[in-house]
Amino acid sequence: MLRTLMIALYLLLLAEPSHADDRDKLLGTWKLLSAVHEDVATKERKEVYGEHPNGYIVFTPEGRAFVILTADGRKVPQTEQERAAALISMSAYTGKYRLEGDKFITKVDVASNEAWRGTDQARFYRIDGDKLYIETAPFSAPTFGGSMVRGILVWERTN
Repeated sequence: MLRTLMIALYLLLLAEPSHADDRDKLLGTWKLLSAVHEDVATKERKEVYGEHPNGYIVFTPEGRAFVILTADGRKVPQTEQERAAALISMSAYTGKYRLEGDKFITKVDVASNEAWRGTDQARFYRIDGDKLYIETAPFSAPTFGGSMVRGILVWERTN
């Protein structure tokens, strides 16, 4: 009986992908290729940071994620109004992350949006070759008049 149980456990471990393998695939630096908001109901898409957004996401072996996104075509701000616009055209956060199935969840400790500090930011992800696809859960977005959207980001491995 014990032998049968041990064999079954061994076969189960072989059949399930290792979280360590998933983590290893995620590690490193990824450059942002595209960022869109997609309306959940209509599937309409808008480029959040322009046609050629800038950004990186880094996953360290120590379990920390760093994310920064900026809009295409930003200028050096000269006025208070331009400084406010520059802040709106970027997003950044960092924190310790953990993997849960097809999600990575970052416990945010520093963010450009102070409301995120101390929260868990969950993102669905999929890796295909040198591409990392990340999606958010639906949320209400001002870019769509408060409609429910999901963020869809595509990244390319740089190392």
